Amino acid sequence: MNKAVVIGAGFGGIASALRMKAKGYDVTLVDRQSELGGRARVFRRNGFVFDAGPTVITAPFLFEELFELFDKRIEDYIDIVPVEPWYKFAYPDGDTFNYGGTLEYTLQEIRRICPEDENGYLELLKESEAIFDIGFSQLADKPFHSLSSMVEQIPNLAKLRCYRNVWQLVCEHLKSEKLRQAFSIQPLLVGGNPFDTTCIYNLIHFLERKWAIHFAMGGTGALVQALGKLMEEEGINIQLNTTITSIETENKKATKVHCDSGEISCDTLVSNIDPKYLYSKLIKKEDQKLSARIKTKHAKLSMGLYVLYFGTTKKFEDIAHHTIWLGKRYESLLDDIFNKKELADDFSLYLHRPTATDPSMAPEGCDSFYVLSPVPNLSAGTQWDDIREEYANKIIQALESSIMPGLSECVVEQFDMTPQEFSEDYLSVQGAGFSIAPTLTQSAWFRFHNKSEGIDNLYLCGAGTHPGAGLPGVLSSAKVVERLVPEVATHPVKRKSHSTHRPSLSTSPELQSESVNVK
Repeated sequence: MNKAVVIGAGFGGIASALRMKAKGYDVTLVDRQSELGGRARVFRRNGFVFDAGPTVITAPFLFEELFELFDKRIEDYIDIVPVEPWYKFAYPDGDTFNYGGTLEYTLQEIRRICPEDENGYLELLKESEAIFDIGFSQLADKPFHSLSSMVEQIPNLAKLRCYRNVWQLVCEHLKSEKLRQAFSIQPLLVGGNPFDTTCIYNLIHFLERKWAIHFAMGGTGALVQALGKLMEEEGINIQLNTTITSIETENKKATKVHCDSGEISCDTLVSNIDPKYLYSKLIKKEDQKLSARIKTKHAKLSMGLYVLYFGTTKKFEDIAHHTIWLGKRYESLLDDIFNKKELADDFSLYLHRPTATDPSMAPEGCDSFYVLSPVPNLSAGTQWDDIREEYANKIIQALESSIMPGLSECVVEQFDMTPQEFSEDYLSVQGAGFSIAPTLTQSAWFRFHNKSEGIDNLYLCGAGTHPGAGLPGVLSSAKVVERLVPEVATHPVKRKSHSTHRPSLSTSPELQSESVNVK
């Protein structure tokens, strides 16, 4: 049987391992952490459960597909429920904007803030759908390792005017500064600056409208555990606490991976590692094409992330599951983070309160939180060990003086992760939160290819590859890998064909608010 090794047990690696297994491969999944999930690991502290990384589930059908590959149902493994509102925006002047639910509810909120933006929003939604129809439905799970595949898309890209950034697109349709900010933050969810990210990534807006925002009961970590159970049932060998140190090749083919505990032979290799780390640390220069060397040296990285986790003995019922706390500055703050590489004294924050949906993630009467602050990556030279406590206190004080009165008095668990931990724990180059940035010149063919640029039997998935970061992106990258790897000839496969736009948990732009009965 063809032996496939998948390096990295993030969602991209897990999905690739399952798709390879369904094609008949003998799969071994290797990760340096002590548990599955990569950045979706879980911290448990005195009854509090903290998801370390991804918290927003969109396009849930991409998870459903992984179970259907083996004629199984996701609802037998995990409960996934819709979240409303999808996001609650909190502005410096005390105003709020609840985004999500039905289209009419969103329009009602828009009219409350800026009535003249109602029609503009509908136009924005229509344009986002057009981008989605090409950028996601047609291209998200298609390979882009040949230049011809990129050339074929030039008419579509020109039609969509992809040279515009997300901010420019939003400003063409909306006049309210508050609404412009609310509808341009999506690139930050995949590591991009709205003022620099191609408007192709505005497809995220329609993706949210089409499938809504969901949450896995028990947290994202519970979803990882469900996938882990599926892998064990299907005979995928999982090898944790194992760090890959090099890739051995012969005649431009990977034959072995060397790790700190020995070596593993392979016929096919899939990498869920940060591509810049993969090419700079694990693959010999002579095994790399010029394109890979250029990207490794010059590709622009995403910002870093500072994540503060805390548990409280008080429940903050006014805090939505997903809250975006916006500071007084927007464009200039993002310029500090992405371009000037300066850690500013102020910030904007993403606040995650999973106990708003699942109270079991904290002791009774308590709340579990994490706060994510975009910050410069390690190229800024920030000495995080010297300032992390001060930065945490600033965040607590900012929240306490605005939307969470009395916060400092009821925090009982508190710890954090900085770009330094992203670098050390996940081998993310410069501690970047999302690998390389989603700019126009780092998308599709210009991004790291899913088929290795140098080694014939090496394939890449994950945030730094096509189509990009975020759960839909990394899960779709595994679908690209599935398209590229050959079927095992001796394997009598009976598999279902899936499309990126098939019906799923929620498919209408008018979101249905019923619970998804998944367990």
